[in-house]
Amino acid sequence: MTLRTRLFAVAGGVVATAIALVTVTISAGARRSFEALDRQRTAALVAQFRREFAQQGEDVARRIDRLTAADPVQRTAIDISRRAGNYAPFVGEAASMAASQGLDFVDLVADDGTIISSAEWPARFGYRNRWVTAPRTATGAFLQAIELPRETALGLVAVRQVPSGSKALYIAGGRRLDQQFLQTLTLPDGMRAILDAPGQPQPSPPLDPLIARVRQTGHESSETIEWPDGPETVGAIPLSGANGDVLGVLLVASSSRELQTLLSRIRWSGVGFGALGVVIGAILSYAAAIQVTRPVEQVAEAAGRIASGDWSARAGELHATGEIDALARAFDTMAAQLVDQRERLVQAERVAAWREIARRLAHELKNPLFPLRITLDNLRNARRLPPQEFEPILDESLQTLGTGLMNLNTVVGRFGDFARMPAPVFETVAPNAIVEQAVNLIRAQIDAPGRPPIRLTVDLDPACAALRADGEPLGRVIQNLLLNAVDAMPNGGELAIRTHRQGASVRLDVADTGEGLTDEERERLFTPYYTTKQHGTGLGLAIVQSVVADHAGRVWVDSAPGRGSTFHIELPDPDARLKPSRSSGDEDASPRVERV
Repeated sequence: MTLRTRLFAVAGGVVATAIALVTVTISAGARRSFEALDRQRTAALVAQFRREFAQQGEDVARRIDRLTAADPVQRTAIDISRRAGNYAPFVGEAASMAASQGLDFVDLVADDGTIISSAEWPARFGYRNRWVTAPRTATGAFLQAIELPRETALGLVAVRQVPSGSKALYIAGGRRLDQQFLQTLTLPDGMRAILDAPGQPQPSPPLDPLIARVRQTGHESSETIEWPDGPETVGAIPLSGANGDVLGVLLVASSSRELQTLLSRIRWSGVGFGALGVVIGAILSYAAAIQVTRPVEQVAEAAGRIASGDWSARAGELHATGEIDALARAFDTMAAQLVDQRERLVQAERVAAWREIARRLAHELKNPLFPLRITLDNLRNARRLPPQEFEPILDESLQTLGTGLMNLNTVVGRFGDFARMPAPVFETVAPNAIVEQAVNLIRAQIDAPGRPPIRLTVDLDPACAALRADGEPLGRVIQNLLLNAVDAMPNGGELAIRTHRQGASVRLDVADTGEGLTDEERERLFTPYYTTKQHGTGLGLAIVQSVVADHAGRVWVDSAPGRGSTFHIELPDPDARLKPSRSSGDEDASPRVERV
């Protein structure tokens, strides 16, 4: 991801996050405000209901008091007491009393609870009504379940006693508490009142658990009910009678649809403003990103050109100010200094390389030249001797000169091989065959008379039957490693060479039980002209590493002092995917091991 894209994404993300946070904050604030307002409206409606209930109770009590104090009622009470239980003439008195006071219920009851007259249910004449004559401390109106011909209603009633000689006459009357009473309440928008009481329509089933809980505990409670058109917060208030029994429940419901509509409007507004903000922020951030990143991209392009080898690349003139302009000038200065330092370094390396080559050549040529010079001096001194004495000296000198010239030729050949190192010619070769050929070439040296015995083990994996490589330099590499291993065991030991396939590569391991190498020797082992031998050019392992590198492989060594060394060569096989894998049941798949 480019810097311009990251700046664009960061700016857009910041704008979107800010608008999202504002939207969430406003939504949470609106929700809290609405809930507080809803609680206030519910409390106000409950308080209004209580006031209306109290006023209705006072009005019922006043009407019953007026009815009790009226002269016709006083005379009726005296007549009833004179009848001595004959109440038939007074069956219709309650209806006229109820009509005169505008009451829904009026009952005339004797002191033994017998109903003398009932305005709401005349047929109950002669039945018992225990709640009218029950003792009570309160004189005001109270709630009472009133039995009617087809139902039971909830009434707000008051009871008064009319003295009439030795017996008392009770007058009970009141009004019905139903939906008409609730219609006298002023309900705010989004709120409704429901009365769960005898004679009233049954509320919706989702409200049943709340109503049952209030009737059981006798305490107020609230619950949020989920309706198809949205949630609704319902508060339930118990309506108790004179003896404390819950006779009904007042439900005050406040709809959350307004809140949901408001929150939806806020969210969609946030989405709209967020999209607009993202677009505007994207445009502004893109313009700013171009102004910021274009000079940086030019500097990065110049750096890439320098990295690819174009040392003349420069950032040049940038339309930038401040830190970016300072960066460009510092980059150009650094590039110029790098070019200057590179030229100096190349010159220094060339001088150092020529010095090292001259030193190594002088060192390597010095040893073979010294016996040649002694031999020539001996010949010069021996030329005055008689022929029979001069001939043996001449033969010995010629042999010494031949050996010295051969050593010089070997030294010069090794330096020449390292200098030439032609590019490999890849063809299909057999790694196992190359290993066998190299082993055969060193057998004479291993089996030389008087040499300490070396036990040779050859373990060749048939899976390494073919490889794309240059066979000639690869064979020299194997010979070099085998000869180094033999030289590392002057007192004899064990030498093992092994080939095996490892995934898409061919692995070659050469292990000896010689003296081993220190960590410092292992780190410098493949450095040209570095050697651990007393007489050596230090080019053998450098040539090994060069050949392996030309084959896109790798070479490394595992060694420790006193535990021998193991050289590992790993060569990739581009055709490995086309070759069938070995079967576990194939007899030809078993490795071939040869021990000498």
